[in-house]
Amino acid sequence: MSQITAQMVQALRAKTGAGLMDCKRALVDANGNEEEAITALRKKGIASAAKKADRAAGDGLVESYIHMGGKVGVLIEINCETDFVAKTDDFKALARDIAMHIAASSPVCVSRENVPADILEKEREIAASQAGDKPPQIVQKIVDGKLEKVYQEMVLLEQSFVKNADQTVGDLIKEKIAALGENIVVRRFARFQIGA
Repeated sequence: MSQITAQMVQALRAKTGAGLMDCKRALVDANGNEEEAITALRKKGIASAAKKADRAAGDGLVESYIHMGGKVGVLIEINCETDFVAKTDDFKALARDIAMHIAASSPVCVSRENVPADILEKEREIAASQAGDKPPQIVQKIVDGKLEKVYQEMVLLEQSFVKNADQTVGDLIKEKIAALGENIVVRRFARFQIGA
């Protein structure tokens, strides 16, 4: 077992935002391997983020982002639990990153539940007609697969984050929930584009 130094713990804390004891435990469990420790902390962070998801997020901020010389603009309302967290640089950076992502990726809505029913129905019909004369259970699998792709294209929380394609926007938010210790919710957004 390798020796866990204070420098290793501090470096892991700087990368993850997790507490010192959590970082030390993760490094001990990972036998000093920083990448494994980060993975373990992310898994725990997602678990702790899930616990925080039921808490009321009544504070926050409205962030704006203007792109392409004023051709695309985004307003986003992102909420957290306290004014203290809303004023942190980390929270503001998250709001700006998500606004920038919206400008680049043009999501239709925040979550699956917000996808308009008429769009889903149209996509179901298209997928079913493309399936042809296949058995009903195969058609259903094709339709379900098509809807998953629709969600990944249209839903903000399910899109791959533009700054890190290995992570969805939802995963990014869970990571920040774990780091900041409060529930974070994207309440709504509006994307404006010249001529659209």
